[in-house]
Amino acid sequence: MTHLKFGKRSSALDRRAFLSGTAKLGMAAGTLGLNSSLLPSLASADDGKPPKRVLLRSSWQTVNIGDIAHTPGVLSILREHLPDVEVTLWPSNVDNGVEELLRKEFPKLKIAKPRSEALKQAFRECDFLLHGSGASIVAERDLIRWREETGKPYGIYGITFPMKKSSATRARNEDAMARSVEVLSHARFVFFRDSKSLALAKSLGASSPVMEFGPDGAFACDLRDEPAADRFLEENQLKPQGFLCCIPRLRYTPYWTIKSHVKFDPVKHARNEAMKEHDHAELREAIVQVVRETDRKVLVCPEDRTQMAVGKEMLIDRLPQDVLSRVVWRPNYWLTGEAVSVYMKSAGLFGNEMHSPIMCIGHGIPAIVCRFEEQTSKGYMWEDIGLGDWLFDLDSETDRNRIVPAVLQLANDLDAAKAKAEEARRFVENRQRETMAVLQQELASIS
Repeated sequence: MTHLKFGKRSSALDRRAFLSGTAKLGMAAGTLGLNSSLLPSLASADDGKPPKRVLLRSSWQTVNIGDIAHTPGVLSILREHLPDVEVTLWPSNVDNGVEELLRKEFPKLKIAKPRSEALKQAFRECDFLLHGSGASIVAERDLIRWREETGKPYGIYGITFPMKKSSATRARNEDAMARSVEVLSHARFVFFRDSKSLALAKSLGASSPVMEFGPDGAFACDLRDEPAADRFLEENQLKPQGFLCCIPRLRYTPYWTIKSHVKFDPVKHARNEAMKEHDHAELREAIVQVVRETDRKVLVCPEDRTQMAVGKEMLIDRLPQDVLSRVVWRPNYWLTGEAVSVYMKSAGLFGNEMHSPIMCIGHGIPAIVCRFEEQTSKGYMWEDIGLGDWLFDLDSETDRNRIVPAVLQLANDLDAAKAKAEEARRFVENRQRETMAVLQQELASIS
């Protein structure tokens, strides 16, 4: 199978031409035949008809600030580009303060929880179902249910489409993949958050009318908690732009340590133990070099609830004594608003996670991503948005040797790093506008 891929130094125009099939205004104008001059006014068009209603299927879990960020990100994109559309959220989970956070930021938002009367009403009243960003077609069975029960259209926004890995029989795996391809094909549009997923879907015969690159919704997450961030910085003597953030991660998230219903997995645990030094040695050395060779500090912080302990064990406890005085360890979890506010006050971020870098780039903050084979292809979105030089494969010795120099270069030439991050941010925002034009066209076609 041939994967479609951008060169690490390809221009925004080259990427835009590949992703949209035209260098003018992409699929929004080319595929759908829209006049590009109309696109800025699509969101404000008022034809006197009742507003369209969109049911957003999202909010997969709350133990990871990245999973939290998917929903406010997509809601922000909808609010900016389609302000007259009424949105109802169909979440899997909005506990741990996330529901309150969403209602505060989006006061008009309706929430229809599973098995509720509100969800039944949403099935009757909503015109279109939008599946939000995720590691796969997370709510695949719900899309099937929506289509079978309502006959109404749906679209899929900013997902990875992974080759299914399972201990099940080959026949079951093939059946599951065939079902996924069918779900993709029935969608009015599918936006993949990385080009490898797009290529895989096409190679398997998926045939949605529109299949294109579309950024992860978390790029647009703009939740803030400035008071909490300011308190944290003051308590830890961190000055704005005077520190870099570093996020650890094991090969497999040990959910059994934070979720009572998840059983201990000895195979995944063994893999984590075997690779944890390998996967954190370069991060640790980068911390040492930043502290010793620049005037910046380093904040070791989490993206999910398991990573405070990982950061303590693999980074903090193994640093030289002369470095520790300028390294801060965050011992407790935080919600997305505080995290985003801290990231925006930092000089940049590096580590083994994906969604904190996504949220950084969404605000023009430099971010370096390290990935490994156990992850899906989502990390390759960094190449798709022009940041291939900031993507490193921990399973490649060549890439691992480049991590510390890249972090030091970011720390020593922040102006250049910010300019690079800003170019990626502009590219992402342009794609968001184009994808919303596609959704607008779909809604306009519904009588």
